[in-house]
Amino acid sequence: MASSEPIQVSSLPLPPMQYINQYTDEMIRRGRAPRPPPPIHDNYLMFGNSFNTEDNIIRPLESQGFKRLYPMHFDRRRELKKLNQSLLVNFLDLLDLLVHCPDSPRRTEKVEDLSLLFIHIHHLLNEFRPHQARETLRVMMELQRRERLETASRFQKHLDKVQEILQQALQNLPEPMEIDSQLMIETDLLVNKENSSKDDVNNDPCHILDRIMCKIIDDMP
Repeated sequence: MASSEPIQVSSLPLPPMQYINQYTDEMIRRGRAPRPPPPIHDNYLMFGNSFNTEDNIIRPLESQGFKRLYPMHFDRRRELKKLNQSLLVNFLDLLDLLVHCPDSPRRTEKVEDLSLLFIHIHHLLNEFRPHQARETLRVMMELQRRERLETASRFQKHLDKVQEILQQALQNLPEPMEIDSQLMIETDLLVNKENSSKDDVNNDPCHILDRIMCKIIDDMP
C-alpha cells in the first residue's frame, strides 16, 4: 500500500561528497581540513567576465559599453517612469512592425532599443541595492535591539520578583533575642534530661549484666 505522506524533495542539489569528506569532525580535529582560499586582491573571473576588486559594486553604464539615456544628475523615480513609458511605446511599435512590415530592418532596431531600455531600468534598480542593503541591516539591527530590550525587561521583572521574595523572607524571620532564648531553653532541657539520666544510672546499684540475667530467668516458662 503506497504511503499517502508527501515526499519532500530538496530544491537544491546535494553538496559534493569530495568536499564533505574533507571536512569531517576527525579531519578538523587533526587539522587536516583544507584551508579556505585566500582573499582575492586583483582581478577575478565570474560567469566568464573579468572583475577587479577595486571596481565599484555597480559599475557605470559607459564602462560596460552601453550608451547612457539619462543625464548624470537626475531623479531616479522620474527616470524610471520615463523609461517604463518608453518601453511600452517601443513595444507597441514593434508589434505594429510585426503586423504590417515583418521583414522591415526596423524590427531589429526596435528589439535593440527594447534591450537597451531594459538594461537601463535594471541598472537604475541595481543602484538602489546599497540603499536596500542598508535599510535591511537597519531593520535587522532594530529587531535585535527590540528583542534584547524585551529580554532585559523580562530579566529585570524576575529580579524584582526575587528581591521581593527575599525581602518578605527577611521580614518573616524572628528577632535575634527570640532565637537566643529558644536555644537557651532547648539547651537547658537537654542538659537537665542528660543529668537526670546519669542520676538514674548512678542511683541504681544493679549491674547491667545482672539485669540481663534476671530478664532471661523471668522469661523462662
